[in-house]
Amino acid sequence: MNFDVPLALQTHLADLDSFIAREIQPLQDSNDNNRFFDHRREHSRTDWDNQGLPRPEWEDLLKECRRRADAAGFFRFSLPKQYGGQNESSGRGANLWMAVIREHLAAKGLGLFNDLQNEHSIVGNFPDVIMVQHFGSEAQKKELIDGRLKGKVRITFGLTEPGHGSDATHMDTKAEMQPDGNYVINGGKMWQTGMHVATNCFIFARTSGKNGEAKGITCFNVPRHTPGLKVESYEWTLNMPTDHATVSLTNVKVPAEAIIGPLGGGLAVAQAFVHENRIRQAASSLGAAVYCINQSVEYAMKRKPFGKPLATNQAIQFPLVELATQAEMLRLLIRKTASEMDRMDHVEVEKMIGDKVSMCNYYANRLCTQAADQAIQVHGGWGYSRHFQFEHIWRHHRRYRITEGSEEIQMRKVAGYLFGYMGPKKVVLGEMTDQLSKL
Repeated sequence: MNFDVPLALQTHLADLDSFIAREIQPLQDSNDNNRFFDHRREHSRTDWDNQGLPRPEWEDLLKECRRRADAAGFFRFSLPKQYGGQNESSGRGANLWMAVIREHLAAKGLGLFNDLQNEHSIVGNFPDVIMVQHFGSEAQKKELIDGRLKGKVRITFGLTEPGHGSDATHMDTKAEMQPDGNYVINGGKMWQTGMHVATNCFIFARTSGKNGEAKGITCFNVPRHTPGLKVESYEWTLNMPTDHATVSLTNVKVPAEAIIGPLGGGLAVAQAFVHENRIRQAASSLGAAVYCINQSVEYAMKRKPFGKPLATNQAIQFPLVELATQAEMLRLLIRKTASEMDRMDHVEVEKMIGDKVSMCNYYANRLCTQAADQAIQVHGGWGYSRHFQFEHIWRHHRRYRITEGSEEIQMRKVAGYLFGYMGPKKVVLGEMTDQLSKL
């Protein structure tokens, strides 16, 4: 078993670093753009008097960064070649490569090349494209994927509801088919990220079945300005600015052609990208944790209270040793899991190694917040200030212990595999039960 990073991937990381130094860092250093990354970052990014939304100049800077990354061939890296990416059977652009790249970028700390607050990166993540690629009609692919990659389409997801979070099977939003074959949607959604710039909303609504049933939920592509679709508020969060909307849907009319994927099979559509998203996000959390650990070690070597470096104190050493050990073990699990994902169809991932993906995700998110908290402690007063990045890292990654499938939901899945309620053990235990019943 070879644990070395492939030479081609090492070369790609070097190319990324060169591009950042040549194109992105100069952009960040110009026109006082560093105000979006230094101690002024939260205020500079947030239009406090406009519902706490991102300031246009902040989003314009991110757009220019993405344009440069796309022109250089990095932004679409994870996409299939047909969409301008480099994802191929040899593994290039796939999960292992993306996990290594995401950790590499996050371990550099905060910057225009890979911001944390809004998941912006010079190497893009495209869950909406993956979703439409697997489930969309040819017309939807042309409209949504081509439009998305040209910057003309922005998609937001409407799955979570004000009264229902982790359990999407209990859904109050309903879509009823009309005599003419079209649908009318009524209900409400919450935490619709990017709603302020969205052109299209993927709204999940129950079209049949009962609460608690996975079947009967359908995904609809609803244009943002469809009559009856209204933004009620933007929810201010721990990490500002906000682009998380609460929306209402009142007699929203859409044609049958708006359905993405099979009628009643919307939850499968929603799950299409979840494993790729989780493993990449886990790698980013690991990278941010590594940044916090490395910065703390460096600071402890330089800081000399009472005439000697902080690093000579075991009270400083041991917590960082624990974190560094956990980071090393987590890296192996993330890369092993990502490599296994690359060798199977995305549907098989849920059946065979969904527990491993969940392990990576919940543990990485927790480790990152612990590392950021320890970095604050090691740096003392400076750590508590906004002049260092640790409070920003903590605030951002703290949300992932909730939003990317809460860690309790992730742990429940791991338990399901462990005790045979789902996954490969379920088949084995079922066979054993059948054999015992015949004795």
